[in-house]
Amino acid sequence: MSQLTYLEAIVMGVIQGISELFPISSLGHSILIPAIVGGSWATDMNVSAPDSPYLAFIVGLHVATALALIVFFRKDWARIVVGLVTSIRYRRISTAPERLAWLLIIATIPVAIAGLLLDHVFRSVLGVPMIAAIFLTVNGFVLLLSERFGRRSRARTPRAVVTVGAHAAIGSVEPDDDDAQVDAAVSSLSFPRAIAVGASQILALLPGISRSGISMVGGMAAGLSNREAARFSFLLATPVILAAGVLKLPDLFGPLGQGIQGQVLAGSAAAFVSAFIAVRFLDRYFRSRTLVPFAVYSVVGGLFCIVFFAVR
Repeated sequence: MSQLTYLEAIVMGVIQGISELFPISSLGHSILIPAIVGGSWATDMNVSAPDSPYLAFIVGLHVATALALIVFFRKDWARIVVGLVTSIRYRRISTAPERLAWLLIIATIPVAIAGLLLDHVFRSVLGVPMIAAIFLTVNGFVLLLSERFGRRSRARTPRAVVTVGAHAAIGSVEPDDDDAQVDAAVSSLSFPRAIAVGASQILALLPGISRSGISMVGGMAAGLSNREAARFSFLLATPVILAAGVLKLPDLFGPLGQGIQGQVLAGSAAAFVSAFIAVRFLDRYFRSRTLVPFAVYSVVGGLFCIVFFAVR
C-alpha cells in the first residue's frame, strides 16, 4: 500500500483549507491536483480507491477546517448556542440568535441525510479527474450566473421580520457590533428559504462543485447580500464539515490510518492555518466584492483540466 509523504500532506492540507472555503471546491482540487502532478501523488492520493490512506487523511483535514471556522466565528457561535438554549428553555423564537440557531439546524438536515446516503457512492463513482474538471467548470458558470441574476432576485425578495419584545426588528443587537448585525440580517431568512439554501449543499457531493459557492448562490437567490450569504454559508459549513470528519474518525484510527498519523497531524495543522487565513480574508472580501473572480478561476481551471486530461 502506498503511503503519504509529509510534503504531500502539508501541500494538500494548505490546499484543502483554502479550497474548502473559497468557492472553488476542495473535493475537486483534492482529485485534480494529484492527477495533474502524477507519479506517486496520483497513487497516494486517489479518493476513489477504497483502500487508500488518503481517505483517512481527509478526515483530519475536515476536522481541522471545521475547528478553524469555529475559532474564527467563536463570537457568532457563542450567540447562536446561547440563543438555542434560551429558545428551548423559554419555548420561543423571538430574537435573532434564537432564530438563527434554528435556521442552521433545519438547513443542515437535508445535506446531512444526503451525505450519509450518497457520499461514498459519489466519491467512488465520480471521483475521477475528468468528471471533477467538468463539474469545476460548471461551478464557475453557476457562480457567474448567480452574480448576473442575483441582484435582481435580492431586490424583489422580501425579508422576514423577527419580533423582539414589543417591537418589530431584524434582531436585538448592539449598533456597533457589525458581525452581530450581519447575523441578524441572516436570521431574517424564512425557514423554507433556509432549508432550500441548506439543501443546495447536496450538489457539493459532486466533485468540482463548491459547498461554500453553491450555498452562497442559494443565499443570494434567497435575498441575502454577498456578505450575508457568505456568513450563512460558513456557519452552515461548520457542522457539516465537522460531522463529516467526526463520523469517519474510525477510518483515521483503523487500518487506513496506520502509519500516517504524523502526516495527518502535519496536514491538519496546515489545513487549520490556511482555513483560518482564508475565512478571515473572505469575511472582509465579501463586504464589497463578488464571486466573479472565483467563477473565472473555476471556468478557466476546469477547461484547462479538461484539455489536459483529454490530450494526456
